Amino acid sequence: MLESIFARLDELYPELVAFRRDLHMYPELSFQEEKTPQKIADYLGALKLEVRTAVGGRGVVGLLRGGKPGKTVALRADFDALPIQDEKDVPYKSRIPGVMHACGHDLHTAALLGVAKALSENKDQLAGNVVFIHQFAEETIPGGAKFMIEDCCLDGVDVIYGAHVASDLPVGKVSVKEGYMMAAGDSFEIEIQGKGAHGATPHLSVDPLVTGSQLVINLQHIVSRRVDPLKPAVVTVGTLESGKGYNVIPHSAKMTGTVRTFDADVRDLIEESIGQIAKATCEGAGATVRYEYRRGYPAVWNHPEETRRVETLAAKLVGADSVETMAPVMGMEDFAYYLQKVPGTFFWIGGRNPEIEAIYPHHHPKFDVDERAMLLIGRLFVSAVVDYLGEGREGFVVGE
Repeated sequence: MLESIFARLDELYPELVAFRRDLHMYPELSFQEEKTPQKIADYLGALKLEVRTAVGGRGVVGLLRGGKPGKTVALRADFDALPIQDEKDVPYKSRIPGVMHACGHDLHTAALLGVAKALSENKDQLAGNVVFIHQFAEETIPGGAKFMIEDCCLDGVDVIYGAHVASDLPVGKVSVKEGYMMAAGDSFEIEIQGKGAHGATPHLSVDPLVTGSQLVINLQHIVSRRVDPLKPAVVTVGTLESGKGYNVIPHSAKMTGTVRTFDADVRDLIEESIGQIAKATCEGAGATVRYEYRRGYPAVWNHPEETRRVETLAAKLVGADSVETMAPVMGMEDFAYYLQKVPGTFFWIGGRNPEIEAIYPHHHPKFDVDERAMLLIGRLFVSAVVDYLGEGREGFVVGE
């Protein structure tokens, strides 16, 4: 039964560790992935799967056709890295200056390849099909998911599951959440045009720096006074740039920021409110303004039925005490695009282990996780595939 596949995953663990560490040593940035997708395609091809490359740009999709008719399950992993210098003291430290896997995507990729290998060795007993989606560019908007979907990666798919290793969750634990789990992430840019002058004659200027500073304060009123307090939202100004001389009032200022929301109506309200407040603040100071709002990933909304399925399966694997219901987070994930097309769920797997210094947060220069998280991702993916394809049918039988 399932134990046979789990045992096979255990046997594959050294191979998966080696693959993960190779990716870790040679990371590639979003939309610049070349060698990584080729490594993935070669691995899937060796399993005799139907492999598509350059899906949506740089994605790789493998299709495993089961020996019996049934539905189709998709499993997704991402494989891009981040523009961060790796500061860990480990043999598999990144060898690419200024680039590292600081979010666990290398681990996701290796785990999914292990699942592909273990299931492909039992495909004759599989009552349905499995699609292995290896996605590029999760870290950089507009992300790879949207393009891969447009290039038919979800054609024929009935359900999809995704997992992410969590650096703040102890290894061996699982975190799930039905409904809204991660926020929509947008960005905005505001340029203020004033009138420059000597720092000693401010009365001759229209100071864009002072106006911009006031605007930063005014924007904070959106969440505190315009948004329903029962609906989470964040408006953060991340940069305010203006001027170069200590005694010069500049001509212009520029600010950028991010907005995080769950509800679509709140998202619309904030986009409109930023524009209104920016216009009023700048006009009141005698300045002009240019405002641009860019929508990023939508909110991750996990389908209840599939979330409960994963929660139940996780409890069987690690015990109910090791499965928690997470609070929604304001981070974003383009897995949301898949969930807009087909039912599914996105969940977290623990990777924190102080014994090996796997204690740093995601996107930190010393980020690392306990690689045993790959085995739990693999077991939960396999369990979800078997459980879903086995519903109401003869299902998946191993070793009989």
